[in-house]
Amino acid sequence: KSNEAGLKYYLMGVFASAIMLYGMSLIYGATGETLLTAIRHAPGFANTQPIVTLGIVFCVVGFAFKVSAVPFHTWAPDTYEGAPTPITAFLSVASKAGGFVAILSLVFVGFFDQHDVWQPMFWVLAVLTMTVGNLIALRQTNIVRLFAYSSVAQAGYMLAPLAVAGDLKTTQESLSATIIYLLIYAGMNLGAFAVIITVARKTRSGEISSFNGLFEYAPGLTVLMTVFLFALAGIPPLAGWFAKFQVFFATANAGTPAGYVLAVFIGVNSVIALVYYAQVAQVMWMQPSPDGDRTRIHIPPSLQGALGICVLFTVAVGFYPQLVGRVGDMATFLR
Repeated sequence: KSNEAGLKYYLMGVFASAIMLYGMSLIYGATGETLLTAIRHAPGFANTQPIVTLGIVFCVVGFAFKVSAVPFHTWAPDTYEGAPTPITAFLSVASKAGGFVAILSLVFVGFFDQHDVWQPMFWVLAVLTMTVGNLIALRQTNIVRLFAYSSVAQAGYMLAPLAVAGDLKTTQESLSATIIYLLIYAGMNLGAFAVIITVARKTRSGEISSFNGLFEYAPGLTVLMTVFLFALAGIPPLAGWFAKFQVFFATANAGTPAGYVLAVFIGVNSVIALVYYAQVAQVMWMQPSPDGDRTRIHIPPSLQGALGICVLFTVAVGFYPQLVGRVGDMATFLR
């Protein structure tokens, strides 16, 4: 599985990078510039030409692969499952964060005046990503693959504000919503993967059934995992509700039919996501432990520290959203 995962990630990564670089070459050919600030004001970029439109589309497609947006997500489940779990946690957070930083730089610095090109793309990508990710996650029996599709769906929520970012009324709100969601998602997801790593050291399995009866022999881990699961689902007063509220508010506040429809998709998908998150919580709290094995789990100090930081962040932001709200406001100011 590891060899297969590495090969898929490599081949699809090369393919996506080739498309992205081809798009960059088209934009360079039209503008003669490589700096994003210079591209935005270049004479050849001001008037939308077919070559510029194609270049923007190819660049967005390349970075959509980086953030595992549908339909460029197929590498994620196999790679997440085949990689060691700590590497999977890194890919699900750091790799996604890097991709979104690049997308935000392109959209708000280089391509902002061409919002009639990239806004419809992000609308379609956001709807497909959150819907497909959540629906396929419902059918998973492996915890890592479930979180892989969960990560895909979460990327859809982060892409949603970009679908209305071209409207000057919601530009700052959209940028702030995406950044806030990305920060909160990082804390919640890293905490969940820290629990998965800890439990897998004992069970030697990635199946959801291996979490059966976790409360019987690891009540502390069960409580922490439940916090992270319901935070990812957006249940108040945990941090996830604030992240989803920011995204919902940014799309609905655009005041356009596209924004309202996108807000409805966000609400419906949040309900769908709760089903599979609650399923994991149900087996931990209500199912008997497999084979009656109730051996206590040893938690290494490094994982104890990671769990402590993540759960404090997840709970604190839920009660005091200004902790990350100021970061989002700072980002919009720096833009």
